[in-house]
Amino acid sequence: MERCLDTAKEAIEKLSEAMDVYQEAEKSIAKLFSYYGSVQWMQDYEADEQGKLPEDLKRGVLSEDAVYDLIIENRELVLKMMNLATAAVRNRTI
Repeated sequence: MERCLDTAKEAIEKLSEAMDVYQEAEKSIAKLFSYYGSVQWMQDYEADEQGKLPEDLKRGVLSEDAVYDLIIENRELVLKMMNLATAAVRNRTI
């Protein structure tokens, strides 16, 4: 049981830290998702296609797959968090 206590304590501390980091990033995530597919994104994408952006500029946000994949990963993560929280309530672990 002592091992269970240690394992649970470590997991809860790590999850809490990760949740804090995620919560801080939520504004950036929302801003990115709003930008993706917007008129501004289309203009930036076209400027990149026309070679108008500096060559040393990072442009992962202009690749259609990078942001879309992040949207899907975020959705799956949020659903996982919801399922874990629901299971914790059902199992009376909270």
